[in-house]
Amino acid sequence: MRTTPPRTLGIIGTGMVGAALARRAVDAGLRVVLSNSRGPATLAGLVAELGERARAATPVETAAAAELVVAAVPLAVHEQLPRDALAGRTVIDPTNYALYPGFSLPALDDDTLTSSQLVQRHLRDSHVVKTLHSIGPRQMLELSRPPGAPDRTALPLSGDDPAAKRRVTALLDVLGFDAVDIGSLAESWRSEPNTPLYALPYLGDPPPGLAPAEFVAWAQRAPGVPASAARIGALAASAVRGPAGFRL
Repeated sequence: MRTTPPRTLGIIGTGMVGAALARRAVDAGLRVVLSNSRGPATLAGLVAELGERARAATPVETAAAAELVVAAVPLAVHEQLPRDALAGRTVIDPTNYALYPGFSLPALDDDTLTSSQLVQRHLRDSHVVKTLHSIGPRQMLELSRPPGAPDRTALPLSGDDPAAKRRVTALLDVLGFDAVDIGSLAESWRSEPNTPLYALPYLGDPPPGLAPAEFVAWAQRAPGVPASAARIGALAASAVRGPAGFRL
């Protein structure tokens, strides 16, 4: 069953991931509605850069404007997402669990939940799909390819609602990527930090001996490396669950 991709993409959160995704979406011919916690006026520069396909709004207005919304906010503030406004929407969760001094989430630390299950628990009336979390902003912009390209890159996705996963797969196709369904939100750990699917398939081998902060800095600068659907599927199947979270 082929699903029609959205014409408008909502993006809540305009950090590195949200801004890069907005650029990719506009380049792909989509309209984007952008919002952040500081108000539409703070997005004037980014909207001007993106052009006439982009506009700024509040998070609630963004949810109303698009049936498919990307919640590109830090996991630590996911409970600030407008739950009522996002009811019935398909919500892409590109967050990762980053551990830093003074912050931890016990339900993730003991594997009671995955990070996307935590987001879904807050957005109880939305359809959460995990994707766009394992590829960096630079690689997202560099690795997009048209359908059928021999070096087209694939991204893993997880979710509990088949129709929502089809909608997100259609979006990824427009953005220039194949999708590999790796299961439910409970299985989304297979593509989280500390697994072979996280970051490295799109980066290649990092220099040896990098501390976590140094790895992040290197990953932000590294050119993209294509990763096929076959490779992503094989890496997902081989994943072994380890400690949750990426320690900064």
